[in-house]
Amino acid sequence: MSVEAATKPATRSVRDRLIDAAEQCLTAKGIRATTVSEVAELAGVSRGWLYRHFPDKAELLGAAIVRLNDAFWADARARLDAVEGLDQQITVGVALARRESETPGALVLKLRQEEPEAFAACVGLGVRGLIPEIAAFWAPYLQAAAERGEIHPDTDCAEAAEWIARIMMSLATVPGEHCDVTDETSVLRHARRYLVAALRTDPAAG
Repeated sequence: MSVEAATKPATRSVRDRLIDAAEQCLTAKGIRATTVSEVAELAGVSRGWLYRHFPDKAELLGAAIVRLNDAFWADARARLDAVEGLDQQITVGVALARRESETPGALVLKLRQEEPEAFAACVGLGVRGLIPEIAAFWAPYLQAAAERGEIHPDTDCAEAAEWIARIMMSLATVPGEHCDVTDETSVLRHARRYLVAALRTDPAAG
């Protein structure tokens, strides 16, 4: 067996090739401008074969968005694990969410901002329960913060994680006047004064 044959990666499935092609088209052209024919051609299959795996464009692009989303969270997890403190983790999370070109998975955020209606059509099929998914990502970090004594030990981490998820989405996509989300110091101050401070309070007092 030749060295080339020994090092050649295993042949990807047709489904994976189609998702690969869909990701390339999404990166280059966005959602609306991507066509099923282009994806099929790029993947090297017929449209008929594509439809055996995905019934329509929304399902196809939804599957690509799911994979991009997974890539985004894997990268985010590695970055957050590299810093200490919930306030620092929130700051890193906001910065990562805003760096649209830094990771493949961040394309999801770009598509959401630039093509909200088209994205929503794919979200219904491809990314079910986006807020719960983001909350599930943050829940372990809140649990760890509670164990370290950074936030109240009686914090309902699942409920608080959903709140953090909504805050993160807002900080990443909606400009404001008092928290400059492009400035790490400003985000860190905001996280300490309001987000972490709120989580230090006794939830039973509310």
